[in-house]
Amino acid sequence: MVRLAFHFLIATLMAGASTGCSGDPAKPDLVWGRKGVRDGDLARPRSCAIGRDDRLYVVDFTARIQVYDLDGKHLGLTWNTPDYRKGRPSGLGIDRQGNLMVADSHYCCVRIYSPGGELLRTLDGPFGYISDVVQDEEGNYYLAEFGEVQRITKLDSEGKILTRWGSQGTEPGQFSRPRALALGPDGLLYVADACNHRIQVFDREGELIRLWGTPGEAVGELMYPYDLAFDASGLLYIAEFGNHRVQKFTTEGKSLGTWGGPGREPGKLHCPWGLAVDRFGRVHVLDTENHRVQRINFRDDSTP
Repeated sequence: MVRLAFHFLIATLMAGASTGCSGDPAKPDLVWGRKGVRDGDLARPRSCAIGRDDRLYVVDFTARIQVYDLDGKHLGLTWNTPDYRKGRPSGLGIDRQGNLMVADSHYCCVRIYSPGGELLRTLDGPFGYISDVVQDEEGNYYLAEFGEVQRITKLDSEGKILTRWGSQGTEPGQFSRPRALALGPDGLLYVADACNHRIQVFDREGELIRLWGTPGEAVGELMYPYDLAFDASGLLYIAEFGNHRVQKFTTEGKSLGTWGGPGREPGKLHCPWGLAVDRFGRVHVLDTENHRVQRINFRDDSTP
């Protein structure tokens, strides 16, 4: 307990030197986490989600799901998925009841846990590797699948397959590792088509509405978009694994700025896998290969 308290104090002090209160948009609001396998530590965090009561769920390379508050304090909840010898979960989401949905990728299923870590339900296939899952207000689930199949699968609230779309390729409507999903304020499904370096937008029956993104390092370009999340105002944040940054977009694909860049110091990122936006509009970024989380207040002037 003393060790965790000391760890949290050090993380907070680190962040204090980088607080967004200085008015510098390149500075993180908070930096926390250190490499390790004890409760509260992180080992290559892979995905995150923010649930009710402002709980931040993080899954890392050890297949641990840990629960923190929005300031990085471990809340005493840690659990593992049943098996992780084949691979670790790579996607987290919150369902309509506030439960945690875990895309247990290499076990080709979705596991649904209570906020306290009790396994409530498992959605089984036939599915490919599942990278992410979201649920709409009607209770339907949408799964992103990769591996031998490259597609989106829609299930009803009971887990029955309703429709599927997509295949391997680079043409509109095709995918190359659909990495993450988000339901937009417009009711559309946004897909991070990671290895095609683009975002594809569909209606809920699988009709392609639009796509945007080209590979590159310039503002507005993408390099391996690994996660995406909307804020309350309907703006979209994307974690770029390849560009080591977060980029902010409108739903039409207009860039409003970037944050980060390759590095180890606070304000820089190393292969970020995931992000989540809290109710205050702050972006929590999984700085994966730095084994930490950075919290930012991303303004439109955030491009360094």
